[in-house]
Amino acid sequence: MRAQFVLSEIGVGLRRNLTMTFAVIVSVALSLALFGGSLLMRDQVSTMKGYWYDKVNVSIYLCNKADAEQDPKCAKGAVTNEQKDQILTDLKKMPVVDTVQHESADEAYKHYKEQFGDSPLASSLTPDQMQESFRVKLKDPEKYQVVATAFSGRDGVQSVQDQKDYLDNLFELLNGMNWAAVAVMALMLVVALMLIVNTVRVSAFSRRRETGIMRLVGASSFYIQMPFIMEAAVAGLIGGGLACGMLVVGRYFMIDHGLALSEKINLINFIGWDAVLAKLPLVLAIGLLMPALAAFFALRKYLKV
Repeated sequence: MRAQFVLSEIGVGLRRNLTMTFAVIVSVALSLALFGGSLLMRDQVSTMKGYWYDKVNVSIYLCNKADAEQDPKCAKGAVTNEQKDQILTDLKKMPVVDTVQHESADEAYKHYKEQFGDSPLASSLTPDQMQESFRVKLKDPEKYQVVATAFSGRDGVQSVQDQKDYLDNLFELLNGMNWAAVAVMALMLVVALMLIVNTVRVSAFSRRRETGIMRLVGASSFYIQMPFIMEAAVAGLIGGGLACGMLVVGRYFMIDHGLALSEKINLINFIGWDAVLAKLPLVLAIGLLMPALAAFFALRKYLKV
């Protein structure tokens, strides 16, 4: 097969169907950008989980005098020193526990004032209204239920709370957004495939005389199909390149500069450039292979060669 002939036919096909080729490039670029974005979002959620789950604590809140008067769980009165010592001893014996930190009522009041000093309630609270607590860091954050079962309902314990529950709600929201992006990506992918098939068919119809002559002189099926397949592959590769550009620009603009989220939101450990660069070859490969395969199967039926 002469490479010069194939290349000339690719150029002819792209010029004849310039509008549809442009539509293919745009749709492929958008669908692959969403595909790459969904992969990066999944990596971001995994990074955040690893970062935050390592920092979450299980909080064992102890009964104070106010709880003893209002909360049925503290009907036996405020926690005693003996009960606190026993809770601390039992916590240190548990294999799932990494570290234990005691927070007194005065320390809890101080932390509350630091975080919510502007709140209207801050001026009406007193240290004796705050709860003492044990902040327990687990070796495995998933083993919260072991601590909850051991200490919920014990004398002097008002409640056992796992901070991971609050994070799970956030991660469920992020995962939901990610699945929404995947759904839009799938829709755009279907649109791109339909455009590719129609573009190939229009191109084949406009050159039916040439393909007929090639069949008469004994050209192979692969030789006849190759220019059309390459046209679709070139358009898809351009779209994949644009998608890669969108991912790089998006990471640069949203995290490093422009919105500069890495500077404004210090609580989030954002994914690095290595995660973005690792996805680019996959996006390019899909951009090249997807249109080529779609064109190949469309031509088998349409040209009947």
